[in-house]
Amino acid sequence: MTQMKMPIGVQAKPDGSGKEKPWLQHYPDGVPETIDEKAIGSLADLFLASAEVYSARPVARSFGTSLTYGQLAKEAKAVATWLQAQGLKKGDRVAIMLPNVMAYPTAMFGALLGGFTIVNVNPLYTATELAHQIADSGARILFVLENVAHTVTEAGLDLERIVIVSPGDLLGARGWAVNFISRHVRKAVPPFTLPKAVLFSQMLAEGRRQTMQPVQVGPDDVAFLQYTGGTTGISKGAVLLHRNVAANVAQCETWMRAFIAEGQQVMITALPLYHIFALTICCLLMVRCGGTMVLIANPRDLDGFVKTLKSVRFTMMAGVNTLYAALVRHPGIHEVDFSALTVCVSGGMTTQETVADAWQCLTGRPIVEGYGLSETSPVVSFNRFDIPAFTGTVGYPTPSTIVSVRGPDGEVLAQGETGELCVKGPQVMIGYWHRPKDTAATMTTDGFLRTGDIALITDVGQIRLIDRLKDIVIVSGFNVYPSEVEDVLVRHPSILEAAVVGTRDEKSGEAVVAYVVKNDPTLNEADIYAFCHKYLAAYKVPHRIEFRTELPKSNVGKVLRRQLRDETGT
Repeated sequence: MTQMKMPIGVQAKPDGSGKEKPWLQHYPDGVPETIDEKAIGSLADLFLASAEVYSARPVARSFGTSLTYGQLAKEAKAVATWLQAQGLKKGDRVAIMLPNVMAYPTAMFGALLGGFTIVNVNPLYTATELAHQIADSGARILFVLENVAHTVTEAGLDLERIVIVSPGDLLGARGWAVNFISRHVRKAVPPFTLPKAVLFSQMLAEGRRQTMQPVQVGPDDVAFLQYTGGTTGISKGAVLLHRNVAANVAQCETWMRAFIAEGQQVMITALPLYHIFALTICCLLMVRCGGTMVLIANPRDLDGFVKTLKSVRFTMMAGVNTLYAALVRHPGIHEVDFSALTVCVSGGMTTQETVADAWQCLTGRPIVEGYGLSETSPVVSFNRFDIPAFTGTVGYPTPSTIVSVRGPDGEVLAQGETGELCVKGPQVMIGYWHRPKDTAATMTTDGFLRTGDIALITDVGQIRLIDRLKDIVIVSGFNVYPSEVEDVLVRHPSILEAAVVGTRDEKSGEAVVAYVVKNDPTLNEADIYAFCHKYLAAYKVPHRIEFRTELPKSNVGKVLRRQLRDETGT
């Protein structure tokens, strides 16, 4: 078996940890205080090194078909060559509007090899959202799944070329069946007209017939414009350099290797790779370590998802609270073999204790919560992987990461006090794309990123998230954290999901509103009020309860409180 490579640029942990970094005392053996940032290369270097060492290993599996590292490298170079032939220069932006299909890592690594900047686009975007992101980023070429190509037509984009991807691309003979089902059985491809379009298969064929021109891709080149609502206002592109993302891969790798035994890892990749959490943890980290991504194109198809889980022996999984909750409730989940599973990571939203307990009861493995942002590539902190049970915290800052909790005026608060979490480290973005004012508003004068999250640091150095700063409801001068109320609501046996927001109130300034999805039709408001009064102070109890058949969610399953607030008029 090929030996795993040593983590990127690891330095020895110095003696003593200092009172200002209490988390260092609880680092696992072998995890250093810092990584050697000078040793960090580009993501292109990372990919090519792994492609050489692990050439025959499967890097990705989709619809039952695998692609090896060697095959992926060959196809990625064809993508880079074709992009160069279109006249693109180093630094030009390439947009990718794909779910977890085999073409995604191929297009992404191809763009990285060519020195281009990737603009990840949510395939579920409306024409208006897509048009904003393309115009703001200045992307010249777009890769898009045929199932959503009609959105590109509707948006009327001024792009030089558009590459049309089919779900079955790079799947060989099986790909024909996948495409037939998508187009004719499910009728999932609405009509579209795109005169500048070329098929992905044709693009690869053209790229293979040409020679890739050499390009020097360095750590200070821009790898991604990762669009996010961020900590302020409209969607904007977090500028992530190669060194930002590669440093985060190194930080995660040093942490993982303190707990995970030598051997090939198989990662269930249900979260979309265009989301920064899955991109770094499920894709780039796995590629660095020679692992395999099991690509789940549509995790909302729970029957198909569980069927895939039954067919593979997997060792790792990354998800969000709503995904774990949905899997636990699926009737076929008990037929899945979890015996090889070593770690289940959760991020992107708060994991509820009831969900974590149900998952551990099912699999025998606790959910290991972490924390991050698009602006931090994304990982800021991780729990230890050897925790016996769910902790309710998002763990310890990763190596080379410094965190502090600050008050309204930017003052650093004492350990245990609640305030805004601020982060500094090599994984932090250099700013927002062409938005200097937003960048300045997000950064402190001493170089920390203001996350917009309310948190505290425990006496052992763990970060405990309280809520989003903008989501706090102030009732008669008292702070109400929606996550706390939601945690109480979902403990009720007749409540499936819950979301809490604030609304204007003449008497108290704001009042708490709860949106509830029930799994028992007999549940009524009186039952919920009585239940809440048992566990919450009176001012935290919802002022109004609305029943819903479902809650609005983002592409990764995060409940959209913002949309609910808009409905309440706040």
